[in-house]
Amino acid sequence: MQRVTGIGGAFIRGRDAKALRDWYAEHLGITLTEWGGQVFHNGPGSSVTWSVFDADTDYFGRPEQPYMLNYTVDDLDAMLDQLRAAGAEVVDRVEESELGRFGWAVDPEGNRFELWQPPVNPPR
Repeated sequence: MQRVTGIGGAFIRGRDAKALRDWYAEHLGITLTEWGGQVFHNGPGSSVTWSVFDADTDYFGRPEQPYMLNYTVDDLDAMLDQLRAAGAEVVDRVEESELGRFGWAVDPEGNRFELWQPPVNPPR
């Protein structure tokens, strides 16, 4: 059975994304990159990405979903197949980049989540 191996990211929607990012930077000390988020390094080979998205993003799926979690997995294809076999809604798209492989599915309450298979040799 495939299992989630960790949390790879936490993404929230902001009605005024820039103001919300600025608030988190000022009050929580989150250092923002040019793409509007931060990668927290938890140790060798372990990180969590945090970011604020614009309110009108379709990246989260349904518009009323205020956040989306990214879960790390060892084998994205096997996890997506396992979810499909269980009758879960799975987005029929996988994205690949130097950051790894990404896929999406939806839980029984309609919350989209992201699955991430990190690259074998991550970029520095």
